[in-house]
Amino acid sequence: MTEPEPSYLRDTRAGYDAIAVDYDERFGSALAADPLGRAMLGTFAEYVQADGAGPVVEIGSGPGRVTAHLHKLGLDISGIDLSPAMVGLARRTFPELRFEEGSMTDLDLPDGGLAGAVAWYSIIHIVPEQLPLVFAQFHRVLAPGGHLLVAFQVGDEPLHFDEAFGHPVCLDFRRLSPDRITELLSQAGFQVTAQLLREPYGYELSSAVPQAHILARKPQQP
Repeated sequence: MTEPEPSYLRDTRAGYDAIAVDYDERFGSALAADPLGRAMLGTFAEYVQADGAGPVVEIGSGPGRVTAHLHKLGLDISGIDLSPAMVGLARRTFPELRFEEGSMTDLDLPDGGLAGAVAWYSIIHIVPEQLPLVFAQFHRVLAPGGHLLVAFQVGDEPLHFDEAFGHPVCLDFRRLSPDRITELLSQAGFQVTAQLLREPYGYELSSAVPQAHILARKPQQP
């Protein structure tokens, strides 16, 4: 019997369905104002290409702008997102790229098929007890030697929103500990290769919390 979908996933999907267009209008230029984020994405792309390239997936691709940026850097990349509205928006904005609906808790991808995976501020919507499952999924779909990049806000307290951009929602944004994430990645079988911890800048100043980016790799041999 199929397990019922957790309520937090339903709430996250419904929330982003409601705010997809407003979210993209508000944060569509965020990457252009994030030189350190672009640097980490560029490093990730170089690592993947140095190992012979291969397919890459952004997991939690939202409106598709990070996927498109990595495509411009030369990666064979597609996107997966929980929200049908976000997937539709990404397809309209970047018709040359492939975007599909899906959940990082149950990736419909073959074992060992990816050269790289990116979760750019998307693991923040996963309840803490499900993060080991999510990282196990990431490990499963990556080929030996495959690379992973995750990004998230740093902190201990989640943010809850009942309203966003004038729409009623039930959205939780979970701030995370870099030490805890690296520990969980190691437990899932990854080797952490780089970490960036930076202070907020630009539009992030209103949240006043640091930002973390972690690069990890699935070992060549088990």
